[in-house]
Amino acid sequence: MKAAIEIDHASKIYRRYPYRRRFSTLKSAIVGRKLLGNIKNTGAFTAVNQISLSVAQGSAFGIIGRNGSGKSTLLKLVAGITKPTSGQVRVNGRVSALIELGAGFHPEISGRENVFVNGVMLGLSKREVAERFDAIVEFAEVEKFIDAPVKTYSSGMYMRLGFAVAVHVDPDILIVDEVLAVGDEGFNLKCLDKFAEFKRQGKTIILVSHGLPIVEQFCDEAIWLDHGKMRAHGDPRRVVADYLTDVQQSEEKLLSSEDQKVLEASQIDSENIDTTLSNSLLTVEEPPADMFRSAQGRWGSGEVKIINLSMENEEGPSHVFHTGMRMTIRIRVSAPKLVDDFVFGVSVFNAEGVCCYGTNTDIEAMVPETMVGDGEVIFNIEQLNLVEGTYKLDAAIHTRDGRSYDYHRLLYTFRVKSSTKDVGIYRPPHRWEFTPNICFRKP
Repeated sequence: MKAAIEIDHASKIYRRYPYRRRFSTLKSAIVGRKLLGNIKNTGAFTAVNQISLSVAQGSAFGIIGRNGSGKSTLLKLVAGITKPTSGQVRVNGRVSALIELGAGFHPEISGRENVFVNGVMLGLSKREVAERFDAIVEFAEVEKFIDAPVKTYSSGMYMRLGFAVAVHVDPDILIVDEVLAVGDEGFNLKCLDKFAEFKRQGKTIILVSHGLPIVEQFCDEAIWLDHGKMRAHGDPRRVVADYLTDVQQSEEKLLSSEDQKVLEASQIDSENIDTTLSNSLLTVEEPPADMFRSAQGRWGSGEVKIINLSMENEEGPSHVFHTGMRMTIRIRVSAPKLVDDFVFGVSVFNAEGVCCYGTNTDIEAMVPETMVGDGEVIFNIEQLNLVEGTYKLDAAIHTRDGRSYDYHRLLYTFRVKSSTKDVGIYRPPHRWEFTPNICFRKP
């Protein structure tokens, strides 16, 4: 199949030229003859690094990656907005690019005038723009505002009008950046319908999106960019899976680092147990008046202490879990002297501070006898049926009447991932049933 786009070892390097000092006005800089002298080359930044790929004509091609990974720069190379520092980019056909929200629009003139200006910039004659004008305005859903200055438009109106112009210039290659993120659900579905129509007509679509399900379902191929380099290329589902694995590993490192910093700041001083734990925490003898409104902290007498807490999934220690996955909480504890009154508790809170679940050994009718020395408490959750989100964990050791030995309040963070975007907190096991006359199409 003929290639619509061919990229051969393309790189784009930008140089940094920050000022070593600031001037109060441009005039003072020119008069002082130091404007150029205060520009210093501090090195180069490689936005796109040795990318080689071929995009087949009539295909939908997805590009994914974190912010700053080089996605928009690669699109600009394909659109001809900028030239590669090295390598080659060959494009076969007329390109229509919607890369930046409001790009090419003049804020002071009306939407009507901007449609004509953009249409001409994209290669149409004034007559051709006039012939397509009504269809553009109708598609953009801005009939009531078409004669108002675009500076009065919302971001959604900006995007709709820009997209409408881009798809009505009859391009061979349509390039769309993340600007669709500002659209509403109805218009996004209209855009996807337009993409499908373009594919049927044999046109090529390059799509950058953080909406990974759209890339998986709509694109024929995809690449994952990371710091300007291509990390994966091929089937969209495999590329997205590789990308999500990397994101999860990064989140794991971040959450682990954050928890470690919090724990270091809240360590109980074993030599002087009555001292304040931290400027931001409560004193060891003073639990909060309202547990469900208390801030992150640690308190307790220290007679029994939590030495370490770790969370594990099926593969080992982790801070990232998937809905329905097994979760094991391991708590290492220490009691220098024998105690016969102790309760172990665990609670889970969501990011808004709502208690999702909490229990302890006393609630579950476990009567303490004795404890001395080091030990381990293991709390197993067979199915973590929480919806996607960020959660905080409480862990505590206290007496049966509530006096704290060591209370860790919101000191441990974990994230729950899910391919299903439920709302709320809890996701119970469930299934749908329908009578035969109600039919659904599988995605």
